[in-house]
This record gives sequence, C-alpha cells and structure tokens, in this order.
Amino acid sequence: MTRHFRAVAVQPQWRMSYFVAPAAFGRWMRGQLELARPQLSDTRPNLVVLTELNGLPLLLLGGVRARTFAGAARELVLRHWPHVLRLMLTERVSPIRAVQLHLSRVTVPLYLHTAQALALAYGVYLCAGSLPLPRYRLDAGGKLRRVPGVLTNAGVIFGPDGRLIGTADKVHLTPPEAAGGLDLTPGRLDDLRVFPTPVGDLGVAISLDAFRADVRGRLQAQGCTVLLQPDANGSAWTADEGLPPDPARIRPQPLAWLESSWQATTSGQFRYAVNPMVVGNLLDLTFDGQSAITGRLDEGTPQSYAMTDPRGGFLKLLPWVAAGTDAELREAGRVRAAGSGHALENEYLTGVVAADLTLPPSHLPPPPPTPHEQALRAWLAGRADMGS
Repeated sequence: MTRHFRAVAVQPQWRMSYFVAPAAFGRWMRGQLELARPQLSDTRPNLVVLTELNGLPLLLLGGVRARTFAGAARELVLRHWPHVLRLMLTERVSPIRAVQLHLSRVTVPLYLHTAQALALAYGVYLCAGSLPLPRYRLDAGGKLRRVPGVLTNAGVIFGPDGRLIGTADKVHLTPPEAAGGLDLTPGRLDDLRVFPTPVGDLGVAISLDAFRADVRGRLQAQGCTVLLQPDANGSAWTADEGLPPDPARIRPQPLAWLESSWQATTSGQFRYAVNPMVVGNLLDLTFDGQSAITGRLDEGTPQSYAMTDPRGGFLKLLPWVAAGTDAELREAGRVRAAGSGHALENEYLTGVVAADLTLPPSHLPPPPPTPHEQALRAWLAGRADMGS
C-alpha cells in the first residue's frame, strides 16, 4: 500500500537547568513531544525527529561549577577520578572518554527509557536524536556488557510500540567530537543501514554525515527514501564556517547547510529529508540553526535559510529568529551567542515543522539486528540486566 505519513522536526532549546536532574531531563524531552503534539496526525502514522547529542548534557547531572565546557570536563574527571583512572588503564582511553564511559551507567538508561516511553505514550515513530552511546553485547549469561573503549555519537529509533527499531553511528566527527574534544569513536560506514517502516525507508545521517557523499551514497544504495539528519550546529547560525575536508573553504553557515539535506533531496538522491536543529547556549557553547523538511526542487514555497536566496525544495522551514540585511543578521547572531553579555544573549526561536508525505510501498526487508541492537532490545524488554 502507498504510505501516507506525517513527518515532524522539533527545534528545542538547551538550558543548563534541563540537565541537572533526571526529572528535569524527562520534562524537557516530554516538552518536545508536547510541542509536536498539535502537529501530529490522527489519521496517519507520525514520524518525530529530535536533535543531535540531546543526551550529551546528561554528563552535567548533579550540576557543575565550571562556566566552560572544557572546565566542566576537567571537573567531572576529577570528581570521578578513581573510576576514570581505572578505565584509562584497562581500556586505554583518554580521561574525557573514560568519564563518559563511567557515567554511561546512568546516562544511557535514563536516555533510552525516556525515549522509549515517549514513543509509546505519543504513539509515534521516534528518532530520538543521538547521544554518546557505548557498544553493548550480551554475554553467555544474558547480561548486557559494554564493549571496552567504544563510545559513538549514536542515533536511536523507536517504534510506536516502544520497540527499538535500530541505531546508527555518526561516521564523520567534527573537531569538537574527535580526539582533543569529546573523543568519540567514529562510526563505520559499512555499518550504516536503512530501516523500512510505514513512515519511510529511514536512513540516519547525523549532522556532518549528511554533507558527505560516502554516507549518502551508502544509504542511497540501500534504498533510503527518508533521510534523517539530527543536528547540533555548534556556533552562531549567521557566522562563517569551515570544516574538514576543506577547512579553508569559508562560507556562511546557512549557505553551507544547503549542501546537506536540501541538496540530498533536490538532487533526487532521496525523496525526503528531515533536519531538526537544536538552539541555545550551554556553558560557553552556542548552538543555532533552522529546522527543515525538504523534498524535490519543484516542491514547496520558494524560501531558504537566512542569508541565502529563496528557492524550491523546502516543504517546511522554521524561520530564523531575526530578519534584515546580512550585516544585521550577523550582528543578531553575535549578540545571542554564549558570552556576548547582551540583553538578547541566549534568545533563540524554538518550534516545530511538519509535513504530510507520501511514498510508494516498501519492498525492502528489515536489516538483521546487530549484536549491539540485540543486546539493547533484550535490556529494554527486561530480558537482560545492565552489566559493567
């Protein structure tokens, strides 16, 4: 049967207060689904997509005194030093990866149980964004065990029945995610798969991955029809950027973003793409952007990101927080960024974009679950205990 469904991208805001306690995190996540609720369809299945690394700030549970992310990392390493040292010695990892692996015993259950409960409660297919996620396996006794040393930026998809559909690791890490920053483990290109569902044949390309030809080609070859791009753009939206493999190629961020989801669908590579972006300042870090759902070039009302010319292909696009000339937009971004000291610091736009989408029937078989997914499914179903 032809698949008719509704796609929803949620643009939330990060604030420190949302991550100091498990209950606060739960309210923040539920608030995103409440924001989406008026846009959910009563007559067709719904796909809700949340943003990249929305589980990362769970490292701040209990609060920190530091005012910078680097300072917070040092504070956490010292706070948990005996455990961090043990992991550094036994798993040969850096202090920042060690503290994340240690805290994953708390952050991962909180994140996954919260996301699973929301998919069930709202009856939606939920791409719950991503989080720093260890790799797991089931041991001979049926206990969940962590694979030593591995910690990826992983997207997680749940069905409306609360079942884990699949996970996807980010392949191309940005400098803040790589060694010297969060020190995450790059995902393997060959591990990326497409998940056929009533809301599309879903392929996950987290943030930078959606810009990369190898990731898009891998998903296209497997029959992806709906590209999911959870995003956390770590700088002012109207600033310039330069990223690997060509950091010298400087261009405005909004112009650069046309090379991800918008290009992926208007070129015909994928039928649709859903790109939610988080906003807000967290410690000394700034996150901003414009969430969008894209399709073919001849679809949608001509519009585009800030600082770019109107064009087709945007089925839905959340406006940026300000309007004006390029110079005025750059200044509007600067005063909202972390540490500006301006009255508008941390004043961003949150919201939701939604579009009704149609696809032909899917003939793709579901991919076999990986050992990691099998372990997580068993644990989420209460058939396995969380080990070390």
